[in-house]
Amino acid sequence: MVALAPAGALMLELAILGLLEDRAMHGYEIRKRLRDELGQLSNVSFGSLYPALSRLERSGAVVATEDGDAGALPVPMTGSLSGERAALRARRPASGLGRRSRKVYRITDEGRRQFTQLLDAEAGGGSDDARSFGLRLAFARYLPPHARLRLLERRRAQLLQRLGEARAAYAGTGSRLDPYARSLVEHTTESTERDVAWLDGLIEAERAGHLTAPPAAPVLEPAAAPAGGRAPSGAARRGTSTTIRGKDTAS
Repeated sequence: MVALAPAGALMLELAILGLLEDRAMHGYEIRKRLRDELGQLSNVSFGSLYPALSRLERSGAVVATEDGDAGALPVPMTGSLSGERAALRARRPASGLGRRSRKVYRITDEGRRQFTQLLDAEAGGGSDDARSFGLRLAFARYLPPHARLRLLERRRAQLLQRLGEARAAYAGTGSRLDPYARSLVEHTTESTERDVAWLDGLIEAERAGHLTAPPAAPVLEPAAAPAGGRAPSGAARRGTSTTIRGKDTAS
């Protein structure tokens, strides 16, 4: 099994620490919540999860205590030798004797410090793609208001830069594209425009103090455009609105 890239490993550690902020959990519970609640990490395997927990434990970010009520849960077959060894260590009683047990992981003060640093896009490093932004937004409730605003504005600036580059490229090559390639470029551009409009709504709500929980991301419907025709322009959607905690914000 291929190991996670450094940026991916940082994002996994961010997600683990964020989930442990809610409550202590076993490795099985952490993976279930990663799969059920965080779509960006829905495919995380035990072969990645247990080594990440071991790294966090060594760094002092989490502490693990033995829970003797392990039931009949099997040791997961991770497909990774290091992951299976970590899983076995997590299930081994501290004394080496007696009942079967597994580790319950709890975040520490050092873990909260690391979590805050990873959550801050500027201080935490990692990539600036949609996946890392979405994960940070999922835990944005743990950020102070000014940091939440900075996260949203940073992402908006990235999308505006991408939008400008795409429009410039299209102006130079659009006439040479076949109808299918042109329709795809237009759809991608309009999807970016929708994301910018969505972020505008979040930023306005954050500045007004109305945003108390992360809202749902917009549903991006494929642009209905015939081959060779233009999809509806971004301007045609300016009248739509996004409802945020009971407040309609023009997008």
